[in-house]
Amino acid sequence: MNATSSLTRWKGSRAMLKRLSLACGTALICAAPAHAQNVDFRPEVGVEVRLFPDNPQFDGQLDGMQGSLILTGEGRWRSEDRDTRVLFEPFLRLDSQDTERTYVDIREASISHEINRDWDVLVGVSQVFWGVAESRNVVDVINQFDTVEDIDEGEKLGQPMVRISRRSEIGTVEAFYLPYFRERRFPGREGRLRTEPVVSNDTARFERNGEEWAGDFALRYTNRFSGFDLGLHGFHGTSRNPRLDFNPASGKLEPFYPELTQGGLDLQWTQEAWLLKGEVVVGSMLDDTFTSAVGGFEYTFFDVAESGFDVGLIGEYLYDDRDQATLPTTLFENDVFVGTRITLNDVQDTELLAGAIVDDRTGGVFASAEFQRRIGDTLLLEIEGRTFSAQDDPFISALENDDSILIRLTRYL
Repeated sequence: MNATSSLTRWKGSRAMLKRLSLACGTALICAAPAHAQNVDFRPEVGVEVRLFPDNPQFDGQLDGMQGSLILTGEGRWRSEDRDTRVLFEPFLRLDSQDTERTYVDIREASISHEINRDWDVLVGVSQVFWGVAESRNVVDVINQFDTVEDIDEGEKLGQPMVRISRRSEIGTVEAFYLPYFRERRFPGREGRLRTEPVVSNDTARFERNGEEWAGDFALRYTNRFSGFDLGLHGFHGTSRNPRLDFNPASGKLEPFYPELTQGGLDLQWTQEAWLLKGEVVVGSMLDDTFTSAVGGFEYTFFDVAESGFDVGLIGEYLYDDRDQATLPTTLFENDVFVGTRITLNDVQDTELLAGAIVDDRTGGVFASAEFQRRIGDTLLLEIEGRTFSAQDDPFISALENDDSILIRLTRYL
């Protein structure tokens, strides 16, 4: 794919997303005069600062501080009979340093309709979450991860889709058609938390003939019984995780998205203070079959010493046996995650989540701590810390100088 054709498709995809957002936004606005009591729009403005205490490892990377302005919000409308719903969530980030981190996305722009309380049809751009584990969700395959936001796979891009779901006494079945594929975006030359060489965002290649428009399909079954939460799924389409191939002509890494077929299971058992969690996927890409899995526990001590605090202890093991030489790579081959979740149960919803992933072969460590607390009724303070220790880990070595502290203040208008 050359840069011109890629730019044309990029503009086309942006136009498509704009049309979808305009349609949903128009529906929301048109509904307001007649049904103002059913409309709810909550804008948000966020200011974010990332501090990097170490000097950059690669030429061109920013040094010191990186600031951002975030504009987002959520608009909802529901019909009088509560059968039809509209959801609209735009997202805009303006970054002071990395041009690839300045972008617009539509996280949600969907219309859904419920039929006879058993069937539900959704059309538009939406986000879907699958999984039960804390460290990583190997079954979570519908949305593309937003890696310019963070590398921990916690943020997602909106995914155009048609979803049909059917609820019954024996569980819920959901069928997905995903007509358009969202490419993963990577930090630019100025950005931190990137590879060397830098990854090109304009020259992606695809194994499937239809490229972005090849269309993906997924089927999922969920049910709850006797303390268990069960999920089963099948997926066929384009892998969200690309293989990065070096192009000597450009001196950059270029994403290659292979075809992926996978089936998976996620299961959680809840018993008083215990949560036992497991996810497993068997997938096929580029004539290779692989298994990814994560499993572990979370145990919570409630009201410790009558303080009102809850303290949770988390332990998980991550496994992946893919051929790293031919398939898209992963950091999580044979890793152990240990962490804690502390909840103060106060009116400010104060919470701390801290943990570390350790590779038991290379000794590489990725550790993080996330703190959040509401200030009054309209402000949310979030502080996040990240640190990396490569040891003999080739993947973490590119991030070893990227220890950071992030401070974000969000105002709900």
